[in-house]
Amino acid sequence: MEKHKESLKSPLIPTAQGKPLQSRKGFNKDEIVAEVKKQLWLAGPLVSVNLLVNSLQLISVMFVGHLGELSLSGASIATSFASVTGFSLLIGMASALDTFCGQSYGAKQYHMLGIHLQRAMVVLLLASIPLALVWANAGHILAFLGQDPEISAEAGLYARFMIPSIFAFALLQCHVRFLKTQSIVAPMVISTGVTTICHIFICWILVFKSGLGNKGAALANAISYWINALSLILYVRISPSCKKTWNGFSKEAFHGIPDFLKLSIPSSVMLSLEIWSFEMMVLLSGLLPNPKLETSVLSISLNTCSVVYMIPLGLSGATSTRVSNELGAGRPQAARLAVRVAVSMVATEGILVATVIILGRHVWGYCYSKEEEVVRYVGQMLILIAVSHFFDGLQSVLSGTAAGCGWQKIGAIVNLGAYYLMGIPTAVLLAFVYHIGGKGLWIGIIVALFVQASSLATITLRTDWEKEAKKAGERVYNSMTPGDALPKSCIENDIVIGNDS
Repeated sequence: MEKHKESLKSPLIPTAQGKPLQSRKGFNKDEIVAEVKKQLWLAGPLVSVNLLVNSLQLISVMFVGHLGELSLSGASIATSFASVTGFSLLIGMASALDTFCGQSYGAKQYHMLGIHLQRAMVVLLLASIPLALVWANAGHILAFLGQDPEISAEAGLYARFMIPSIFAFALLQCHVRFLKTQSIVAPMVISTGVTTICHIFICWILVFKSGLGNKGAALANAISYWINALSLILYVRISPSCKKTWNGFSKEAFHGIPDFLKLSIPSSVMLSLEIWSFEMMVLLSGLLPNPKLETSVLSISLNTCSVVYMIPLGLSGATSTRVSNELGAGRPQAARLAVRVAVSMVATEGILVATVIILGRHVWGYCYSKEEEVVRYVGQMLILIAVSHFFDGLQSVLSGTAAGCGWQKIGAIVNLGAYYLMGIPTAVLLAFVYHIGGKGLWIGIIVALFVQASSLATITLRTDWEKEAKKAGERVYNSMTPGDALPKSCIENDIVIGNDS
């Protein structure tokens, strides 16, 4: 076997009787229905997990809001700062597991999932150290950026007490991706649900009963993230469903780190460029005439947008899993079907949600304010939010496709061009030159989302799926340790490793 492996120079190419598997392009009704069921079964729990994870910091800020305006401002800015400088970077880096674990699972190289998981944990925990140092100096950084000194000091204190969160969050994201790529989603829903319920009581005790105030809310975040992370860690170690994919700690985790970084760094850049642009809109709104109104309405808009975005985000996670699994298994046309089904479902969801948003635009503002000016302005913004949600859903699923295929570098370039060469300049031009205000800022976001979705759609439409399956086979093969046998799925399907013929 070793001699055979040394002679192999090309990617693994699944064949059946000398012909590539699934070369046909048509799909029957049963295949489409089966794919829809698989994606919905994955996406539904992932939507719940995303909502619950994001609710932790929101709950903490809500508790802090009862302590006074200064505490609320400090906690809100610290939460935003933590998202931009820490959480978004770790989420992006962990998404490299969508490619590595997903394709290895599809190729039935189950033991490699545990090695990829350990490798990701090592990289993300090391990356968390400099991020923790940034959080420790958050107050000074915010003051340097021109924020109010008193609010900066309050935010800096909150961020310092959140430092333990970043290490728990790193481990949590690794295990979420590890389980997701195996379509094991129920434990994540249960763990996150229990954590969220516990978080409410932890916040109540630490904020109101312990005398810690807003520092207690920050500590509550850390405790809850650790509860969630440790529960998933325990599940992976003892559950029979992970018996094949977790074989204990291995020194192999320290090999192949450069290959992991080649995907994780572009993944992080890809996601962060998008998140940073939305945060930049809030900062720019503070420079507009009547900044209190503009900032408040834009914050409400971003909050609304992030809540409804959980649906396409769940579909995005399902798409990356299905695409990576099928490519790893050498079924390129099944991967193509997964993308088509996902795009169709997210487009339908986008139209339905956009319709609901438009119909409810006159009353939604009352959930946040009783002032008629704010409610009326929110109603106008919701029309733009409805449009942006449609394109945001499309780009989300197509970004999931990129993660499943390993196109993170391409995605980073697309996001850089869409947001920083098109979206933000358009937003600044409309808001400050043509004086459209906050609506101009949001139109800039719509332009960025449209360019992003269009670019990713063009790339996806031009994709040679057979070639992507070969690349996936090569990636799986290259990640195998020297003593490994050929993937079982390859042997079963009479895999040929050699020329493309």
